Amino acid sequence: MKKICVFCSASGGIDESYYKSCEELGKLMVENNFSLVYGGSSLGLMGHISKVIKENGGYSIGVMPEKLYNMLKHEGNCNEFHVSAGMRERKAKMDELSDGVIALAGGFGTLEEVSEMIVQKILGYNSKPIVFLNTNGFYDTLIKFFDEIIEKDFAQKSSGDVYYLAQTPEDAINYIKNYVPNYKEKTFDDIYVSAK
Repeated sequence: MKKICVFCSASGGIDESYYKSCEELGKLMVENNFSLVYGGSSLGLMGHISKVIKENGGYSIGVMPEKLYNMLKHEGNCNEFHVSAGMRERKAKMDELSDGVIALAGGFGTLEEVSEMIVQKILGYNSKPIVFLNTNGFYDTLIKFFDEIIEKDFAQKSSGDVYYLAQTPEDAINYIKNYVPNYKEKTFDDIYVSAK
């Protein structure tokens, strides 16, 4: 595994603790020879992790939709930069380029991106590690909701195995380093909960 896709906030008004966690993750990525795939922005946590990667000698690949690129007119701290037609194409390109996913704290965009990766894995389109970095317990409520989805049979119980909740950046990196893909061809019963 060489490239980690990091989904995270582009908002600049968040608590400093999220930046510290982001910075620690970026340093650990470089130390462990992981390149960064991310949204290409120099704003918020996106900009911060790409800056940390660059300052520590790492490699970053940014992917930004044309509409946002025309609005922002910058390319972050990228060694490579791709402009996509839209948001769907952006996600497809980030998926294509990456070997694993870490979701830092973020808004609706982060949630949408990591949710698609979870669904892709449930359906058997990928077998990548998917990690939520739970800084300040940010994802506790979301994971509780995911558990409720599973408990109420809106998803198979095995769906809870496709993502990992890391409490620290070190935990996230160690999970990815030690991850063993367990891909198997999905059957109907693997994906759908049958009527009782």
